[in-house]
Amino acid sequence: MENASVRNMWGSYLKNHLEDVFHETPKTKYFGDNEIDANENAHLIKSGVKKAVSYALLGLQNRHEPLPKIGDYIVVTDYSGEAQCIIATTAVTLKPYFSIDTAYAQLEANGDKSLDYWKKYYWELFTRELEKFEREPRESMIVVCQEFKKVHS
Repeated sequence: MENASVRNMWGSYLKNHLEDVFHETPKTKYFGDNEIDANENAHLIKSGVKKAVSYALLGLQNRHEPLPKIGDYIVVTDYSGEAQCIIATTAVTLKPYFSIDTAYAQLEANGDKSLDYWKKYYWELFTRELEKFEREPRESMIVVCQEFKKVHS
């Protein structure tokens, strides 16, 4: 675990959840590729509004990151790495970009929570992410849809 705030938050969680004491150490991450988005996402997650996040499958593959799995814990941080809360993954679905619907966009809770906002936000994010690998997003690209619940803050 990267820093004291992350270690302290996980320790605080375990104090009240002894059933998870042997669970693998949670990942630590912020969501977004810049400070403004990372801090906003951390705030939305901590406040219980944001209940999902998305990844381009190509991005995960090119970074050699595993797919999220149900039961994974993540210590959500702000951009500077300070722990904000802990989430547990409740669902993981792979969907083509074009099939993302309004209900899912509302779980993501970014901007005005509309599907149009979700599509614009993620198209721009995936474009920046994939250009590092000399790839570009497509309507048919696979999106990893990770749903979660906040379990500690």
